[in-house]
Amino acid sequence: MNQMKIAILTLAISMSITSLTAQNVLTPEKLWELGRVSPLGISKDGKSILYKVAIPSVTENKSNSKTYSIPLNGGVPTEITETKALLNDKNVCPNGKYILSHKEVKIEKIHGKDFYPELDKSDVQVYNGLNYRHWDSWNEGKHNHVGFSEVNKDDSFFDIMKDEPYDSPQRPFGGDEDYVWSKDGKSIIYVSKKKSGTAYAISTNTDLYEYNLETKTTKNLTESNLGYDTHPTISPNGELSWLQMKRDGFEADKNDIIVRFKEIDMNLTANWDGTVDSFTWSADGKKVYFLAPVDGTKQLFEVNFPGLTRIAITVRQITSGDFDVTDIVGISGDKIIVGRTDMNHAKEIFSYDFKKKTWLQLTKVNDEIYSKLALPTFEKRFVTTTDGKKMLVWVILPPNFDKTKKYPTLLYCQGGPQGALSQFYSFRWNFSLMASQGYVVVAPNRRGMPGHGVTWNEQISKDWGGQVIDDYLSAIDDVAKESYVDKTRLGAVGASYGGYSVFYLAGIHNKRFKSFISHCGVFNLESMYGTTEEVFFTNWDIGGAYWEKENAAAQKSYNQFNPITMVNKWDTPILVIQGGKDYRVPIGQGQEAFQAAQLQGIKSRFILFPEENHWVLKPQNAIVWQREFFGWLRETL
Repeated sequence: MNQMKIAILTLAISMSITSLTAQNVLTPEKLWELGRVSPLGISKDGKSILYKVAIPSVTENKSNSKTYSIPLNGGVPTEITETKALLNDKNVCPNGKYILSHKEVKIEKIHGKDFYPELDKSDVQVYNGLNYRHWDSWNEGKHNHVGFSEVNKDDSFFDIMKDEPYDSPQRPFGGDEDYVWSKDGKSIIYVSKKKSGTAYAISTNTDLYEYNLETKTTKNLTESNLGYDTHPTISPNGELSWLQMKRDGFEADKNDIIVRFKEIDMNLTANWDGTVDSFTWSADGKKVYFLAPVDGTKQLFEVNFPGLTRIAITVRQITSGDFDVTDIVGISGDKIIVGRTDMNHAKEIFSYDFKKKTWLQLTKVNDEIYSKLALPTFEKRFVTTTDGKKMLVWVILPPNFDKTKKYPTLLYCQGGPQGALSQFYSFRWNFSLMASQGYVVVAPNRRGMPGHGVTWNEQISKDWGGQVIDDYLSAIDDVAKESYVDKTRLGAVGASYGGYSVFYLAGIHNKRFKSFISHCGVFNLESMYGTTEEVFFTNWDIGGAYWEKENAAAQKSYNQFNPITMVNKWDTPILVIQGGKDYRVPIGQGQEAFQAAQLQGIKSRFILFPEENHWVLKPQNAIVWQREFFGWLRETL
């Protein structure tokens, strides 16, 4: 065979393989092969990035992790086993004598045997107030306490919150970002909500407390502020800075960056129409870099710190594009190291060059897997709402999309309810996975989404079934005009507030949808108020208690916006999914919805995950979740 024939044959084989490879799409099983990248920080010498990669094992039903180092300018990663000597540790006192940490300690009597020691086999829990359970755990009288130990003497832990029935780090998700050494190492600043029982359950008023090592006294640094005070951080020049929300009870209030300078609290983002996720200082202490949602993405911003100068405070957006900047790892010279995702790609670590305005992908944990997949495309469009506003809507199209074909289409309803619908990459509500199974996905940035101004974000509170529901319908109706959308095969899916949205739409959709899926959705606002653990949330977003007959906002929610009041209009198949350890939206919500559907003869299915909370975290459970999710859609769409 001559060389020309060999070349032609080789090319044909190559093209054939490429064609076959291009047909591979993301599946639930493939999704759970992806590595999950967690940045740890920049090394002490400033030359490397340290990060952890967790690989889920479906067989073992757990994740296995390895730690790596990669040069700051990119290169080949090296597996490492020890990070302590390589990373700067903010928990070490500036004088090097002490290490800051936290421990769980038993404070309160809760169990029957605490009160009656002779009845040590009793199985009883006694509560005198709310906060008897939180997220997915019952209150057993134990609390997180901050303390310090002498270096290399782990048994010398000194509890600076001794005997206090409060938590720092905060439950359920707080970590070592909740406490920090002062610049001089003479004091410790920590976050705590120093309320107990019912007072704890109805408030978001966390404060920053300062413990003086010499006097052994504690003072409240933010007593005048009634909302969240979190993420204490010391600037390079020694100023205390933190994130602050103003209003007690509103967990999604505007989050601002505060700097205490010369005993004056300066709000750096007061005049900026947005809300801050997280922040870090520049090395010279003249700027603060922060992450925030904007226009259906999350981006990097900067704000200058003027100090005593008369320079105006100015917020500037640094990055832009159809991706999310997820976390700030650190700053080295002209580069900032961040995590980045988009709807088709899980988090990887990137560097951004401030001067050149260029990106460099440092980690490539999942590139090989993605290179073998045909991935969906996503488009940004703007839909006019019923009140004349322009609403951003993401439309995700299947791999190898053919506009001459007709596709079943899903309206995705975001939770929160004030959660950003951005370029995130979820391992459950994964748009890339949904589209890869042949569905067009419509994901509207409806009312209640941060990233479109404070007013837009707040409009959902006390109006759950109002304008936001119209926003959903405006989005699906607009996209359904496209020739590639099969109007006879529309579905609506969502979790939490998104699950509420599904239950509500089921009663008012006027034959638009052929299938519904609600995961841990709010179904009955009255029983939700009576069983959820963070009562401040229902007080603020629903408007108050159902027995407050003179409370117009609350009564509107319970009578007009309660899905149970329209359940007699249900006529569409519905899948109800519930976590047994979900105390935010307790199990009864899913049970009530399923029972209502079954007793009316509506095709329905109830899937219970007894050991999962508001999320589904275990690998095998997650695979079951996705198989049932797509199996239901195949049955009903």
